[in-house]
Amino acid sequence: MSEKVNQTREDFQPILLGTDFNCYGMARSFYQQYGIKSIAYGVMHMAPTRYTKLVDVHVIEGFNEDPVFIETMRKIAANLDPKKKYLLLSCGDGYTELIAKHLDELKEHFICPYVDADLFNKLGTKETFYEAAEKYGLPYPKTKIITKEEVESGKAIELPFDFPIALKPSDSVEWLDIQFEGRKKAYVLDKREQFDELMPKIYKAGYTGKMIAQDFIPGDDSNMRTVNAYVDSNHNVRMISLAHPLLEDPSPVAVGNYMVILPEKDMVIYKTIQKFLEEVKYVGFADFDMKYDRRDKQFKIFEINLRQGRSSYYCTLNGYNLAKYVVDDVIDHKPFTGTDYAEGNKLWLNAPKKVFYQYAKENEYKEKAKKLLEAGQWGTTAFDKNDSLKQRLLMHYSFWLINKNYQKYFVQR
Repeated sequence: MSEKVNQTREDFQPILLGTDFNCYGMARSFYQQYGIKSIAYGVMHMAPTRYTKLVDVHVIEGFNEDPVFIETMRKIAANLDPKKKYLLLSCGDGYTELIAKHLDELKEHFICPYVDADLFNKLGTKETFYEAAEKYGLPYPKTKIITKEEVESGKAIELPFDFPIALKPSDSVEWLDIQFEGRKKAYVLDKREQFDELMPKIYKAGYTGKMIAQDFIPGDDSNMRTVNAYVDSNHNVRMISLAHPLLEDPSPVAVGNYMVILPEKDMVIYKTIQKFLEEVKYVGFADFDMKYDRRDKQFKIFEINLRQGRSSYYCTLNGYNLAKYVVDDVIDHKPFTGTDYAEGNKLWLNAPKKVFYQYAKENEYKEKAKKLLEAGQWGTTAFDKNDSLKQRLLMHYSFWLINKNYQKYFVQR
């Protein structure tokens, strides 16, 4: 399921921040394209990279926060080979924020294709992203911003739409450190009573940011879309790739993570996203989540992640290698020659096939996906034939656990 290595490069070194699934997908892309083993830094060993041969993993307690982050990066910088270029890439929102915060200093030693702190602050929380979406004409769901003060006042919070609603934290970085019974990455609430019970719990648990309540767009997972793009140093979109998720993770800690993706091409979506990225003077990888609203026949955008998406290896799988776009731009300085509007013919899976067959909603898209599976036109982020047996066995175990999560948590909408 992995392509052979195209070439071997020794003039640059990818440094990945994070040790998760996203990290493994990026490491595979670099290894596949350039024969390079990536170096990763994070706060813990995680299953995808624990036993891998494609990444040299360094675990540092507290690395995901200052001052440990910047102090560690200074130590790394002091020991770099002056003959090599070092490409720094984030695999998580917290690391993206830290890069933006220290961008000027990091750029003295590393190549960092990222937005500065000012643009990060305009796009980095859902609340500020919706302000930008309003300004630049991106459609998004009807939204109510809720503050800690409103909740703690004890007064009833009025919502400008009916239940069910979607509820999620505006500050996804702060939310990572919040723990309480019933905590989820995001919520779909069917009744007012659920909302009134949940909101005080959130702030009693220590969360200080704003919450986003939204009109719930009806429909199952197959109404979702995700877009990944790479924007070069001169704000040109070099690649933009659309994916059609058919199934999402139902477990509380990972709800919304894509499990099955069908590649698609839609020039209206491509041009809308491209216009936005170029107008805001974006730099680097970007990942958008959106859902089709049958009520007004529009795709509504939920958020932008200022990094490549967790499932973005689907781009590489379909012939649009993520590593190549960033290396062409910031390492080899190849001139922009036009945007690659991606299309593909390989299904991406992050779950056992039987989970897809059992839980994905029956529709024309599922039939198309079945045909790709039957033709052998599919792949995953998790398994690479170049990697160790131990890594592959651990990933097989992880896939087995996914069955259990669907049995326990899946609800068809």
